[in-house]
Amino acid sequence: MSVDAIGRLDEIERHVATHGRAKISELASSLGVSEMTVRRDLDVLSEEGRIRRVRGGAIANGPQPFAERFAKQSRAKEKIGEKLLGLVGTGGAVGFDASTTLQRVASRLHHATDLTVVTNGPECFNVLQQEPGLTAILLGGQLDRRTGSLIGPLAVRSAHELFLRRLFVSAAGIDPGLGTSETTLEEAEVKQALASVAEEVVVAVDSTKLDRRAPARCLPYERVAVLVTELDPTDPHLAPYRQVCEVL
Repeated sequence: MSVDAIGRLDEIERHVATHGRAKISELASSLGVSEMTVRRDLDVLSEEGRIRRVRGGAIANGPQPFAERFAKQSRAKEKIGEKLLGLVGTGGAVGFDASTTLQRVASRLHHATDLTVVTNGPECFNVLQQEPGLTAILLGGQLDRRTGSLIGPLAVRSAHELFLRRLFVSAAGIDPGLGTSETTLEEAEVKQALASVAEEVVVAVDSTKLDRRAPARCLPYERVAVLVTELDPTDPHLAPYRQVCEVL
């Protein structure tokens, strides 16, 4: 696949994620390619699970099950996890969301000491329990079987009773002007609650989430201290983000 084709696929995915849907005719016009080319691109994106193909165009994916998300962008998530390990530190309490990226970090905290980790992800909690040097706390709430995270009023109320030295969260999308966003309002509410009790918020996303907007607004840049991706911090794609927060 050519560099132009890869860039076009990313552009189509961003368009669908931002607007929720797209017509073949509109994409062909905006990209300056034939409708046949757009159809082929949509078929590729659909096979990769990045969009949902419908008659005449495509629509954005809804929340995806944890197991499906774990397998996606695994190499990028490993690189992000390596960067995050150096930020966890020792002492006090930190928060991990229910993302597959943070589960990878949780499985590598072998030398953690005097550390409490709070999470709204049952899968992440199960991994954390295996580490003898830390205390794992699972928020209450209702399990969202679509995403594998705990949500709802109890999760939000539990979060407000905590104090976190640092919060590590992922995002369904991140925009240099609007901040982070999520696929559901319930997911956004829990992350907002955790962020409200954290001294510092670290957002960890792979580069496919850059310049994307999911349906539910979550964290503005006033609440984001550090952005971590698999890219080199000097990568041109990160230029807009370097203006609003630290980039690793």
